[in-house]
Amino acid sequence: MTLVKNKVQVSFEFFPARTEEGGEKLIKTAQQLAGVSPEFFSVTYGAGGSTRDRTKGTVSQIIEATGIPTAPHLSCVGDTRESLRELLSNYKDQGINRIVALRGDLPSGMGRFASGHLQYANELVEFIREETGDHFHIEVAAYPEVHPQAHGMDADLANFKRKVESGATSAITQYFFNADSYFYFVDRCRKEGIDIPIVPGIMPITNYIKLARFSDACGAEMPRWIRKQLESYGDDSASIKAFGEEVITRLCERLIEGGVPALHFYSLNMAGPSLKLVQNLS
Repeated sequence: MTLVKNKVQVSFEFFPARTEEGGEKLIKTAQQLAGVSPEFFSVTYGAGGSTRDRTKGTVSQIIEATGIPTAPHLSCVGDTRESLRELLSNYKDQGINRIVALRGDLPSGMGRFASGHLQYANELVEFIREETGDHFHIEVAAYPEVHPQAHGMDADLANFKRKVESGATSAITQYFFNADSYFYFVDRCRKEGIDIPIVPGIMPITNYIKLARFSDACGAEMPRWIRKQLESYGDDSASIKAFGEEVITRLCERLIEGGVPALHFYSLNMAGPSLKLVQNLS
């Protein structure tokens, strides 16, 4: 297993491809990233379960192509207990033993939760434990800079604690660019008696416009100095990537020096940016 500095393990996240060509590219990306022997891969789950079958198929394809343990994301929004029970049974039969359990996003126009649905991530974690015992290592989400829909830091921490108390094994954070936000969040968790590993999510910087838009939507704070530097490059993608690589490498170095348990890279279905970061840290 390839480890970065201080023997920190790495993992990578993908999203299901929409086309056959995209699917082929994704498998090649996974095979490239498998070369650094990650602890696991994960595959996201669309709003309201919209990629349920593609997530399931992608997980199977990645495992077959790479042999790397792969964790499907699973959300409770848009899925009944019966459909979740069937998915869990299927994953268990495949020998999958890690799940990323999320509340998930409501698809546009869905409105309120339907009868029979679980509403929150802690309910999903509890359901998985009731159905499968300790079979699955359950990852949950954490938000160092506060979930955009939370009523405040204390409320957000209370929500996170409920997920942990329901049976979460470890957590992966929303990406961030300020290491202090991560360390402060972990300190607050420890004071609340939350002792599970909290793994920082790492977002490579490859495209300023898309990253700025997504960061604004998900509540990830992009420091002004980073925005201004990226803006100054305009359409110079090479300079954007070079600057982004330097910024994220330094962020990861500081996180590793601070004792993080692992690093989880949001690959954006590309091997190059994440591989370069791992190589810089190795």
